[in-house]
Amino acid sequence: HENGVACKDPAAVVAEDFLFGGLDKPGGKTSKRFGFTANQVQIPGLNTLGESHVHLDVVPGGVFPVHYHPRAAETALVLEGSVYFGFVSSYPDNKLYAKVLRKGDVFAVPQGLVHFLYNNGTAPATLYASLSSQNPGLVLLGNSLFAGALPDDLVAKTLLTDAHTVQTIKANFRRS
Repeated sequence: HENGVACKDPAAVVAEDFLFGGLDKPGGKTSKRFGFTANQVQIPGLNTLGESHVHLDVVPGGVFPVHYHPRAAETALVLEGSVYFGFVSSYPDNKLYAKVLRKGDVFAVPQGLVHFLYNNGTAPATLYASLSSQNPGLVLLGNSLFAGALPDDLVAKTLLTDAHTVQTIKANFRRS
């Protein structure tokens, strides 16, 4: 075993170990709150090679919310539609690097930087993302601050606001 996934005996490897079909159809884990569907692409032949892939469908007005991958860089290719996609550089500059991406465009995000995807168009968008780790991790900033166990006063001080505002926002994260 490596990375928690059993390695296959090389003598038993077949062509199907390098194939993942069906990405021409939406599917996978759906986030009704944010308006996207994510389908993790499992390709057994890539086990231990330090990469992962995901297929995303995003409705108009939908977002893949502000997040980061602590163990991976990401490269995203727009297959259909258009999206506003970008990342923020690290402290102290916090510079925004963002573009409207259209079909055929690719955008890269360095490892560990906060990034987002927003379908601000009128048509659905489809993307294919590659990550430079078999276990990239996913930290959704909103969830970390408002759906976790951080004390309200700590979150309020972090965001330069008051505990009542934090409690109001937390209530939004408890709704489905």
